[in-house]
Amino acid sequence: MRGFPAREATQEKRWEEQARAIPEPDRLRKDMEFMAAQPHQAGSARGKVVAEWILSQFKEWGLDAHIEEFEPLLPYPTIREVSVVSPKPYQAKLKEPVVAQDPNSGDADQLPSYNAYSASGDVTADAVYVNYGVPDDYEYLAKHNIDVKGKIVIARYGKSWRGIKPKVAAEHGAVACLIYSDPKEDGFYEGDVFPKGPMRPEQGVQRGSVMDMPFYSGDPLTPGWAAEKGAKRLSRAEAKVLMTIPVLPISYADAKPILEQLNGPVAPTSWRGALPLTYHIGPGAAKVHVKTDFDWTTKPIYDVIATIPGSTFPDEWVLAGNHHDAWVNGADDPISGAVALLETARSLAKLQAAGWHPERTIKIALWDAEEFGLIGSTEWAEKHQDELKQKAAAYLNSDSNGAGWLHVGASHTLEEFASEVAHAVPQPGGTQSLAEASLHHTNPDDDPERHDHEHHDHFQVDALGAGSDYVAFLDFLGVASMNEGFGGAGRSGIYHSVYDSIYWYEHFSDTTFVHGQALARFTTTAVMRLADAPVLPLEFTRFASTVKGYVDEIVQQAQKANHKLDVTAIQKQLDLLESTGKAYEATLKAAVAKDSLDPKKLVALNHSLMESERALTRPEGLPNRWWYKHQIYAPGFYTGYGVKTIPGLREAVDSKNWDLAAKEITIVAGCLDAMNQTVRDALTETGGL
Repeated sequence: MRGFPAREATQEKRWEEQARAIPEPDRLRKDMEFMAAQPHQAGSARGKVVAEWILSQFKEWGLDAHIEEFEPLLPYPTIREVSVVSPKPYQAKLKEPVVAQDPNSGDADQLPSYNAYSASGDVTADAVYVNYGVPDDYEYLAKHNIDVKGKIVIARYGKSWRGIKPKVAAEHGAVACLIYSDPKEDGFYEGDVFPKGPMRPEQGVQRGSVMDMPFYSGDPLTPGWAAEKGAKRLSRAEAKVLMTIPVLPISYADAKPILEQLNGPVAPTSWRGALPLTYHIGPGAAKVHVKTDFDWTTKPIYDVIATIPGSTFPDEWVLAGNHHDAWVNGADDPISGAVALLETARSLAKLQAAGWHPERTIKIALWDAEEFGLIGSTEWAEKHQDELKQKAAAYLNSDSNGAGWLHVGASHTLEEFASEVAHAVPQPGGTQSLAEASLHHTNPDDDPERHDHEHHDHFQVDALGAGSDYVAFLDFLGVASMNEGFGGAGRSGIYHSVYDSIYWYEHFSDTTFVHGQALARFTTTAVMRLADAPVLPLEFTRFASTVKGYVDEIVQQAQKANHKLDVTAIQKQLDLLESTGKAYEATLKAAVAKDSLDPKKLVALNHSLMESERALTRPEGLPNRWWYKHQIYAPGFYTGYGVKTIPGLREAVDSKNWDLAAKEITIVAGCLDAMNQTVRDALTETGGL
């Protein structure tokens, strides 16, 4: 057990076994039935009720807890109109119908289908189909002399985060962007539609934010500082993350009358969805009208924070979070994960009552307004940034949770730790551990792309991009982070729709809530080990070897552009880190074998270990993205959620900016040198234990 002398490891295992026996599927179900009973989007009255209920649960369990309130810009829609003007007029319904089997599909106070942070506008123009609306698609259009300037583009969901689609459309001169859910991605092509099956019905719509989060996450008007009452704010014109053109999401039923009236070239095979029509690109003959407006108001949001004080290292914090807001009822996203985190909190509270006291301080957070742009977590991190830089040892995150196998994204300094924890927790319904089941499960269907770890011989973590509440901790503050959840055993087409309901979840996802129980057990075990380990369980050789792989990818990309990239400076630092990491491992093993560690000396050691991730950040941030300070992990400028590893260098190579690439090599090498120094410090301090 990493970071524990044998005697302390034995006691830790006893406490962990007690903790893992506490989470109950029936509790998970009951909590979901309250939290997802009604729509509770950020800024709503019901959102506050949910936050106050979480607070009452924490306090009932004996935890020290409070709510922190922020007031970000949260625009709700006031006008949403889409119509085909000619040749065959059609008025889009923009409404998801009630499903008789699902009592929540007709709930009052549903937030209408819209894209948050779209521009207000009223435009009429010819339509052009742009496939997924990513840069490669516009390269294809340019090669075929199709110009979207002055046009309304229609893109399908998929391949990139939704906010990239209107961003790229605006860069090419489009005046509006419609994003529809093609049944090939999550509708009838993939399986039976709701309520018969789990997939998106014809009028189902994916809501979501289109904030340009590759610039920064959180409140658009307070980048870098907290959106508290009375805080200074940018004007909307100054906020770089607001879309400049109108954007609306639509169903495939509303998209079909547009697509079937397009003429122009037939779309290439890879652009064709599953609608019963010939996919033409346009422009013409379909002329479309789009009108949007929003209230453009700030609204209160509520983060709920529980604290268990550390007994030995109170100024070292282990944090775990999920969000409680949803676009509508949100049984899957996020309540399935939020209730698992509540069970983690309840488990730790029961252990505390039984006499367990963590060595480090634990903070458990249920964030608000994640759906609008990771706002609750970001505002809290920005408010407490100075303290977090000093005290945060690690941040663990979860979001939606389903049935299947454990998937973990993380800082690679936590990969070995995540593997150990995954080997300690049983897979639901079997004798394997979570790690073994993740590595060796059989495919649920004939699609070979559906399992991530099939060909690996050890449990691995993925690099973190964006999409959930770890972003501010990892990318802005340099806190080693992890994101965990179960999935892979089923498919879903109800994302961000009114059909993300208790009925859907209990029929088509983790129907017995045993995977929610497993997530609670995994998170509880991970939090306890991070909080109790005398030596923080970070490891550096896997990090070094993984980053070497990223460097090789970038070198090969440059070679494809006929450019030889000199990455000697980076490779030198990674070689040093690999050797220093191995020396640290050997010294740590010898130190913990003594079975007696001096807490005073451990403070300096653990400070160096915490600083190892901070060393990978740079105050100036990434090129043109000052808020994103981590130099190894970041969401891509044109991927949104998808990660770009070594992002400054990789994106310089993607754009063939060789001068910038040379500069970024020096920057990354400097960060790795700083990380090497923290590991050398840790090595020295470990030898003195």
